[in-house]
Amino acid sequence: MGMSVTISAATEQDSEQIFRLQYLCFQSEAALYGNYRIDPLVQTLDSVREEVAADCVFVARLGEEVVGSVRGRVTEDGSAAIGKLCVHPRLQGHGIGARLLRAAEAALTEQRGAKRFRLEAGHRSEGNLRLYRKVGYEAVGTSKGADGVPMIVLEKQVGAFVATA
Repeated sequence: MGMSVTISAATEQDSEQIFRLQYLCFQSEAALYGNYRIDPLVQTLDSVREEVAADCVFVARLGEEVVGSVRGRVTEDGSAAIGKLCVHPRLQGHGIGARLLRAAEAALTEQRGAKRFRLEAGHRSEGNLRLYRKVGYEAVGTSKGADGVPMIVLEKQVGAFVATA
């Protein structure tokens, strides 16, 4: 019988595994856009450590290995900005991303007073967009990432939980 994946708040000791996982996971996004300077690939380990210390960060673990992560923080207008959701390529498609999102949403609401959730996905990232729509996010606009990639902005109100996730 195999091990099950658990979701928990990240600790400082997880920072290096998150950093490495993020670098692995976002290679496919970089290839999709022909841009290997996207933020998750150029972020430093120190910056990841700072986010783990200050933001709401969750990890998915398979045993001791971090196989997924997500980050969120509440902005001044009460929106929770969620980002850098990633799941190890060998474990994608098993609901881990949705579980990470739910954990982050619950903590951002209960611990930090979020009123709505906002995230962005690259306009060509159909798998990501499909997941976000499945868990209740709706497109509300577009933006351009600092790396020049056109992004779709999606939002969901607190309490808008979708049973199919």
